[in-house]
Amino acid sequence: MEQKPHITILASPGMGHLIPLVEFAKLLVHHHDLHITCIIPVLGSPSKTMKAVLRALPTTIDHVFLPPMILEEEEIKGLKFEVQIILTLTRSLPPLRDVLKSTRFSAFVVDPFGIDALDIAKELNISPYIFFHANAFTLSLVFHLKKLDETVSCEYRDLLEPLKLPGCIPIHGRDLMEPVQDRTSESHKMILHSAKQFRLAEGIIINTFMELEGSAIKALLDEAKNLPLYPVGPIQSGSSNQVEESDCLRWLDNQPHCSVLFVCFGSGGTLSYEQTNELALGLELSGQKFLWVVRTPNNESADATYHSDQTLGNNPLAFLPKGFVERTKWQGLVVPSWAPQAQVLSHGSTGGFLTHCGWNSTLESIMQGIPLIAWPLYAEQKMNAVLLVEDVEVALRPKTNKNGLIDREEIAIVVKGLMVGEEGKKVRYRMKDIKIAAEKALSANGSSTKALSELASQWTNHPGFKSCLFLISYFVTLSYIAYLTVSCLYNYIVWFFRGGIKFSLWFLMYI
Repeated sequence: MEQKPHITILASPGMGHLIPLVEFAKLLVHHHDLHITCIIPVLGSPSKTMKAVLRALPTTIDHVFLPPMILEEEEIKGLKFEVQIILTLTRSLPPLRDVLKSTRFSAFVVDPFGIDALDIAKELNISPYIFFHANAFTLSLVFHLKKLDETVSCEYRDLLEPLKLPGCIPIHGRDLMEPVQDRTSESHKMILHSAKQFRLAEGIIINTFMELEGSAIKALLDEAKNLPLYPVGPIQSGSSNQVEESDCLRWLDNQPHCSVLFVCFGSGGTLSYEQTNELALGLELSGQKFLWVVRTPNNESADATYHSDQTLGNNPLAFLPKGFVERTKWQGLVVPSWAPQAQVLSHGSTGGFLTHCGWNSTLESIMQGIPLIAWPLYAEQKMNAVLLVEDVEVALRPKTNKNGLIDREEIAIVVKGLMVGEEGKKVRYRMKDIKIAAEKALSANGSSTKALSELASQWTNHPGFKSCLFLISYFVTLSYIAYLTVSCLYNYIVWFFRGGIKFSLWFLMYI
């Protein structure tokens, strides 16, 4: 039987990172017939959504939960979500080592938050790779972070001139990813440490495509000649993870074509109470149809629901402005906590998307050709917004006032601009072009399809995997030769005792 390379993938806590890794695993199985095991660290306990995603996996993809990690409230107080993730993964390294030692794996693919696990892979002679869940723009910052840390003396947000990363659009320091904004913080120290570890990998898989970020990808390839880059995107959620029936989908069925603005801040994004109030009144003021997935506001954190499912009370919309739901019942639909995003974006009535600019959501929008309103909240989302608004030009971005809020009048102007204005027409046409480019990248001879094939070929033809196959073939050959030898000897003995003795006696008597 032909041996398949066995690839293991280490996810990190949080659905935003798990889903693209799971979809990547499906691509490897469906197109290259590889054997995949997903290893999943857990902070607390697996969420219902996580369990549902894993239950829907093909039987050809295994998954292993590492023992759950419990972080004490006192030790994580004030820590950003990315620091909590890194702590969880760091403490999961001992049981991870046991899993990696239990099976002969050909390659190990790790989420950047678990990059210290690359040392274990090296130790066990497993080829280490990184799956970078964001775009080439953000990866370029990671590659140059060490140099920036050495040459820039102030906080990045205080820089007067924009930074110019090779192959990328200039970006103001205030728009760099959130973990580097406070250089004295634990987040910055951990991100800087992770950035230095990237060179341990034998390759980096990135969820983007040449037609979207060609200049940034080429610049990265030029700078890291010995570190292959595999742009295999857009990787997006499969339909198997969707819910077939939903009130919001039935509502969309009754709306005019491309008339509805979908408003959603992802699985973890939250607004303050005041900003939620302004958004509600801004949507109402715009006069445009909307489908809004709302979460309970949080004045402390923009990622308050990242690690867990949100628990809602008996009146989940009580925090909205008084009378808002009743006044807008013919204009829009408010959905508490969750909606089947991929299906909403692919629905014919959806004409725009007000988004937190998470990269998964961005790619889903691109695949459906839906223009955007960029409303970044945390992580690398401000960088994504700069890319989408200023470089790719598929999004509009509302301005904040002097208090840091986006007020209702600004929201109404931008929503109307996207849905019925001239600005909206321009970004809509541009998004259609990007959608066609994405489909081309994923076609049989497309850039992303070729990159995935190159990666699978690298694993199949890896010296370690070939050595393993050679040893198996060698021992099989020796066993076959031994079998033939024993079989011939046995047949000779049987012949001798059955007929050989009679022949020998006859021959002696004849003589």
